[in-house]
Amino acid sequence: MKKNLGVVQAVYPMPVLMVAAYDENGKVNVMNAAWGMICNSDRIALFIDEDHKTTQNLLKTKAFTVSIADKDHMDVADFFGIATGNKMADKFERTGYHAVKSAFVNAPVIEEFPVVMECELAEVTETESMYAIVGKIINTAAEETVLNEKGKVDVMKLNALIFDQFQHGYYVTGEKAGQAWNAGAGLMKS
Repeated sequence: MKKNLGVVQAVYPMPVLMVAAYDENGKVNVMNAAWGMICNSDRIALFIDEDHKTTQNLLKTKAFTVSIADKDHMDVADFFGIATGNKMADKFERTGYHAVKSAFVNAPVIEEFPVVMECELAEVTETESMYAIVGKIINTAAEETVLNEKGKVDVMKLNALIFDQFQHGYYVTGEKAGQAWNAGAGLMKS
């Protein structure tokens, strides 16, 4: 029997995404965003507040990067969610992390995170219920250490962080349970 919990953001897993953009002076700002997802074959949607420093920066530069946070960099990823660039001018510098300019868009690539999507601002959607930044993915890059023998990202090597909205924990991806577009194929037969 189910127990009523009230209003809970009961979606699990949620990604731990690092969104980075330059300000008008070329200064790097990074934020932690769990409310993001792929919304088309070459688009990513980020459901983030308009008042974030990173949001304001990417609206000005029309570009940003989205990196997947991993277990090895959990402390800094969490810090990027705790600290705000609106009140902490040296937020990125405090981490000791390194950024290089993307070769594809006017945005920083944070070198420590293993997978990054380099995006152009495609649209901003604002309704009574949401504020969404949609980026067109121009390029995705990954460290060779997280690739399999076919050159694809291996989630077991990636150790991507997953955010748990129920108890506010971080977890990493686990064992493979099945193959997509195959596990339910038997039910297609009459």
